Amino acid sequence: MSKNPTRITVAFDPATANLLEKIAEETELSQSEIMRRALKFYSENKALTDPATRKKAYAYMGLLLDGEHIILDVDHWLLFLRLIESAPENEKEKFWVEHREVARAHKEQLKSKVYSVEELLSRLETCNFFRLTKNSAKDFTLIFGSEMPKKFVRVFLEEYFLAMGAKADIKENLTKLNVTVKTEPPR
Repeated sequence: MSKNPTRITVAFDPATANLLEKIAEETELSQSEIMRRALKFYSENKALTDPATRKKAYAYMGLLLDGEHIILDVDHWLLFLRLIESAPENEKEKFWVEHREVARAHKEQLKSKVYSVEELLSRLETCNFFRLTKNSAKDFTLIFGSEMPKKFVRVFLEEYFLAMGAKADIKENLTKLNVTVKTEPPR
């Protein structure tokens, strides 16, 4: 802190003043230090005041805090996919069968969180599998950074849609999938 701090007068309602006092007691910091830290925190995290950013941040926290998801470097992810593709045919087929089982299990796990194709696609976008573009209410483009994860996502979507009772056409391009919803799942 500089030797000659700038003095600022701030007026708080009683509840906010009590909160500041309580935090000062709990942390053993001065009220000035708490306010400095609060302003710095706000400045560093003001993007969270945007509703879309806040929604995405909470989605990330939900995925990670449950302990069922990990953060994986994209290069490692592509290495795993390349390993699958180079595996002997019987091992490769076993992987795809088990991947379909995982998709069905995810449908059961998410039945109280994901009710539509768009909600599923948004959730998978949050997992960073692709960037999602909504072309219309029933038409979506999934844009991949590489062609490799396209099959992984397509197989997952096919099985998940089947399990949820949705029907969709999935068309492949070089690094994109186009998903056109024919029938949404029953509620």
